[in-house]
Amino acid sequence: MNSFDRVSIIGVGLLGGSLAKVMRKLGLAKSIIGYGRNQANLNEAKKLNIIDEVVPDIQSAAKDADLIVFCSPVQTIGELAMKMAPHIKSDCLVTDVSSTKETLVLEMGKIIPEDISFVGAHPIAGSEMSGFQASSNTLYEGAHCIVTPTTKTNPVALKRIIELWETIGTQVSIMDAKEHDFIFGAVSHLPHILIFALMNTLGNLKSENHDHVTPFSGAGLRDITRIAGSEPVMWRDICISNKDSILYCLDRFQETLNHLRSGIEQGNGMLLTEQFKTANQYRSNLVSNT
Repeated sequence: MNSFDRVSIIGVGLLGGSLAKVMRKLGLAKSIIGYGRNQANLNEAKKLNIIDEVVPDIQSAAKDADLIVFCSPVQTIGELAMKMAPHIKSDCLVTDVSSTKETLVLEMGKIIPEDISFVGAHPIAGSEMSGFQASSNTLYEGAHCIVTPTTKTNPVALKRIIELWETIGTQVSIMDAKEHDFIFGAVSHLPHILIFALMNTLGNLKSENHDHVTPFSGAGLRDITRIAGSEPVMWRDICISNKDSILYCLDRFQETLNHLRSGIEQGNGMLLTEQFKTANQYRSNLVSNT
């Protein structure tokens, strides 16, 4: 694809830093601008040649940009976009990497002027690490990316966003924003919330002779709780912006958990065995399809 003259990345962390690195590697940007809350981090990112320029304010980040990518926490994007909107040139392409979409897409539709195209995107990539120090030019390689256009999305802009993410190395799927939030509320947001809750539960347990029980755990607990190290502010915003889907999934999980609890309480070995067999099969299906 043709390169962008000036790309502004709003939030140069794991996702934003990785995007800057891969765009530089593939020659997709002649100049990469960074904007964020932490000036020292941005200066370090520039020193490491992840970005070319650090701008002092959000208006400067918008000026003359051909592509603007919001990589900041989803709850901050609306306010930043409002400040940027009067300064964005008419042929600029605006997108994001947020993992919740419905509220954001509706909000951006009201904020972004009609002669500027916003196309929502969610690359399914990342880790429990955060910050540009953990960024990599291979983070997106082989990942899925969900693009969430609306009936008002400019077809040319949609094509360019799809081409961008495919060039970066992702497999792109198009999805309605509401359906996106339901699916990822189930397969991503719910598991993170459960692991956060599990770690808090275990962290507060003590035995007769030990104030902490977690030092006695094996590798299995470390494996399944890895995502409890994820960025708290990001997950706060995800929970708030995808509240309905997450609450629905939490209710379904609670029903399943209560069913298992009844089996344990009643000593119902048959029920427990069947539940565990079913889980084994779902897990097998998951592994075989990924």
